Amino acid sequence: MSENTKTAAEPENEKSLEEMLQELNAIVERMQSPDSTLEQSFRDYERGMSLLKTCNDRIDRVEKQVKKIAADGSVSDFTVEEDK
Repeated sequence: MSENTKTAAEPENEKSLEEMLQELNAIVERMQSPDSTLEQSFRDYERGMSLLKTCNDRIDRVEKQVKKIAADGSVSDFTVEEDK
């Protein structure tokens, strides 16, 4: 099994944000290569968009967990209501 296939098969929820960003970087490099076929570029594009969505979702969750410091110096959870 090639490294690209092995990486693509690993579920995003088991990867760190850094690992997903590294994979996105590798995808961009492959897509910029003159040796990349149209079919490979399309598969890379689909994989990249999936990774990007997962990264954005994970970052959004982290942002919603950010602590805010109240005027009195206390720390409380910062929550944002979901758009539905």
